[in-house]
Amino acid sequence: MSLKKMKKEELELLSNKDIACLILDESKKSMNTAELFKQIIILLELPESTFENKIADFYTALSTDKRFILLKDGTWDLRNHHTSDKVIKVTEEDDDEEELQEEKEETEEEDLDEDNYDDQEPEDYDEDTNEELKDLVILDEDELELEQ
Repeated sequence: MSLKKMKKEELELLSNKDIACLILDESKKSMNTAELFKQIIILLELPESTFENKIADFYTALSTDKRFILLKDGTWDLRNHHTSDKVIKVTEEDDDEEELQEEKEETEEEDLDEDNYDDQEPEDYDEDTNEELKDLVILDEDELELEQ
């Protein structure tokens, strides 16, 4: 059934992903996330605030649904409209490289943390300083007023 022939009540029963699928199928052209979501908002007659509040969820939904593909130009289309050479693929090699880079950064951070021990004595620490301060007495304000 065509989107134009569907009533609002019928559209409301569909998920945003299903509506996006119908839009892309009927338009026969790819669209970016914002264009696609704006069309859904118009079709469902939703308030404009929905766009800002739900665009991230919509993007996540598209990226996790196997029916959709993200093309090299940053637009979405249906997988069945394209051959695999136009699809952005994340290979396992890319994943491995990212994981290695993350592990390297974590190790560097840990090394930096280990270099900053709180219990290390400063290099210019003088043992005699403790001897000089042993008779030091700390007074609070009340005690100070009594002595004056």
